[in-house]
Amino acid sequence: MVAAFDEMNGFGGEVRAPYRGFAEWLGVQHMDILRQKATEADVLFRRSGITFAVYGDETAAERLIPFDIFPRIISAEEWRKLELGIEQRVRALNAFLYDIYHRQEILKAGKVPEELVIQNSAFLPEMIGVDPPRSIYSHIVGIDLVRTGEDEFMVLEDNTRTPSGVSYMIENRETMLHLFPDLFSRNRVRPVENYPDALMKTLESVAPGNLDAEPTIALLTPGIHNSAYFEHSFLADQMGIELIESSDLIVIDGLLRMKTTEGLKRVDVLYRRVDDLFLDPLVFDPGSLLGVPGIFDVYRSGRLTIVNAPGTGIADDKAIYSYIPAIIEFYTGKAPILGNVQTYNCRDSECLKYVLAHLPELVVKEVHGSGGYGMLVGPKSTKDEIETFRAKIIANPNNYIAQPTLSLSTGPTLVAGSGVGPRHLDLRPFVLVGDQVRLMPGGLTRVALRKGSLVVNSSQGGGTKDTWVLQE
Repeated sequence: MVAAFDEMNGFGGEVRAPYRGFAEWLGVQHMDILRQKATEADVLFRRSGITFAVYGDETAAERLIPFDIFPRIISAEEWRKLELGIEQRVRALNAFLYDIYHRQEILKAGKVPEELVIQNSAFLPEMIGVDPPRSIYSHIVGIDLVRTGEDEFMVLEDNTRTPSGVSYMIENRETMLHLFPDLFSRNRVRPVENYPDALMKTLESVAPGNLDAEPTIALLTPGIHNSAYFEHSFLADQMGIELIESSDLIVIDGLLRMKTTEGLKRVDVLYRRVDDLFLDPLVFDPGSLLGVPGIFDVYRSGRLTIVNAPGTGIADDKAIYSYIPAIIEFYTGKAPILGNVQTYNCRDSECLKYVLAHLPELVVKEVHGSGGYGMLVGPKSTKDEIETFRAKIIANPNNYIAQPTLSLSTGPTLVAGSGVGPRHLDLRPFVLVGDQVRLMPGGLTRVALRKGSLVVNSSQGGGTKDTWVLQE
């Protein structure tokens, strides 16, 4: 594999400009003090209750996401390009969602195969003709980026349904400010702590029209056993809104109402962290206990805004991903600012033939997989693992896409033994789309803490870092 670009040292040269202040600071630190700080960070996270659930793991159902105390640093100039590319992308994704649930011009133009959309399980026919406020479907978006060179950022995945991780972005920053105020004094870092305020403004801006008062906003959680429950509770608390479960809601007289100590109260905007198929047992899964009977009719009538809208998952489907450059060009008339990773759709016979012939070199993913599950990293897999995956692909080629094994950038990380070592990274910036596009300067950097690993997901042994975007 080609040598990885290092965020601090490039391809082995001098320390890059964004990291100079950090490098000077690191050069005078004692390793035992840094390890003490790392232990202190763990204590702070435990006190805050920042854990995530690992489904199917009875021995460690709740875990602390490992936190690395060395920040990932991005220059102001680098961030400007990312801002432009991310805004272009989220606007195009929302235009695509509006189109496929209305006139379907992009399908008629042959830019995206019709069957790939219409026959996709993430496409909801019930959403056809629905007009959400401001024509926005995906209000909260996470764009997963990887870097392979000095000026080479690419989008690895789009998350348009219910992207998670923003609470860790905020808590990571708070922890770093507590542990290393001296390091911040050497760098002018843009804040991310205002995310809850920006989220609240976005939610207010997409409320149904003709309300007599300020909109009532609530956050719907599946409950305490959900892997992201900490984040649900954190965001509701930060915004000062109610955190509710389906049992707290009822549809009466064509409106969604929540039960409060003062009686029933109308809900105008529902930030839901419940999957589409569980939202309304009268429309989707009749066995769902996580949804509210009749809620979809209230939404469809325009008397409720659901954030993100049902049916947005089609825009982040991995089979659709390879068409995103064409989607961007179709709706904006311009070439994508941020490129895609080359992708082979196994539903295509020629792509399938290539993938089966090159499995040891590729990363193969399930179309609907997430969290690092249901994937094969060819260069890191055994012959038996490769052959087992080959059989899965042959049995159901439509369920898989494949991509080259990228040499993800690395960043300095506190590790056992030597103390500092390079570990592979990705980045998830968070974007809010409402009356305007609001992009947090930074995001969640995920780091593969195992040496040589390319899998950054927390469920697969990855951790997180604070992400610094420097001011001009």
